[in-house]
Amino acid sequence: MSIEELARKNVRDLTPYQSARRLGGKGDVWLNANEYPTPVAYALTQQTLNRYPECQPKMVIDRYAQYAGLKPEQVLVSRGADEGIELLIRAFCEPGQDAILFCPPTYGMYSVSAETFGVECRTVQALEDWQLNLPAIAEQLAGVKVVYVCSPNNPTGQIINPQDMRTLLEMTRGKALVVADEAYIEFCPQATLTGWLADYPHLVVLRTLSKAFALAGLRCGFTLASEEVIALLLKVIAPYPLSTPVADIAAQALSPQGIVAMRERVAQILDERAYLVSNLRDIACVEQVFDSETNYILVRFTASSTVFKSLWDQGIILRDQNKQPSLSGCLRITIGTRAESQRVIDALRAENV
Repeated sequence: MSIEELARKNVRDLTPYQSARRLGGKGDVWLNANEYPTPVAYALTQQTLNRYPECQPKMVIDRYAQYAGLKPEQVLVSRGADEGIELLIRAFCEPGQDAILFCPPTYGMYSVSAETFGVECRTVQALEDWQLNLPAIAEQLAGVKVVYVCSPNNPTGQIINPQDMRTLLEMTRGKALVVADEAYIEFCPQATLTGWLADYPHLVVLRTLSKAFALAGLRCGFTLASEEVIALLLKVIAPYPLSTPVADIAAQALSPQGIVAMRERVAQILDERAYLVSNLRDIACVEQVFDSETNYILVRFTASSTVFKSLWDQGIILRDQNKQPSLSGCLRITIGTRAESQRVIDALRAENV
């Protein structure tokens, strides 16, 4: 029996998540991973690397709880929000029996995490405006334990209608968890659902330091939920999910000064987004620039494959979304620096399509 044959069948058949780094490229303008465009400097203050770290570093938990307006017992920290996605499946879904549900076009890790554990994936295509198709979701809920809703949605950039979220929470009460993936919520903080946790014990909110906090390389995320949900997740999380340096930097980022700096970065990104959008709308090969509440925009192009390759060849790396349902002709562009935006604008103006 070969090594391949020894592996579980669902893993042999699995298509891994195609992250920006996995897709690669040789560019110098990286606008494909929704990262903050410039590094933020931190100095390590913890030197006790001979000791194992805390499972849930107290300062990180306390500061995030204060930032989110919750109790520390409602906060779990993990290796990015991606680990939170996985922990929820591990804790709540029986392989071969239960299912998760999500609504494409959306983030690709929900399916990869479920398939890895042998848990069924159900999809309900979003409506034309990329809002939830609630009647179709209701028809698919039997056997579903976890519903993932990304809001603002990646890659489309829009907030999911709050009233639809409330309807979804009512229809899943006592049946399934609803997970609001708020990776980009710092760019539209008024849309957070954290204030709903007291009313909906089956609501879970995912957060990250990768976007507005400019710490994608740190791999630090948070799961916000009822104390009961957090207690269950603590049963399945690894013994030491965060290294000491990660906890050290995360605590600094969540200090009062760190949060002020984050909000200044958000204001800067929103200004750059407005500049890029206003210029793109005058370019011949641009069919539509969709509204966004995030640090990226979705753009539909004439001959998008040609545009994508042309910019790639010039060292400008975007994210192709053509394979996502309803996103034919669409490319996703992360908001970078003014100079990077200008590179994109100039390159697109030179296109003859």
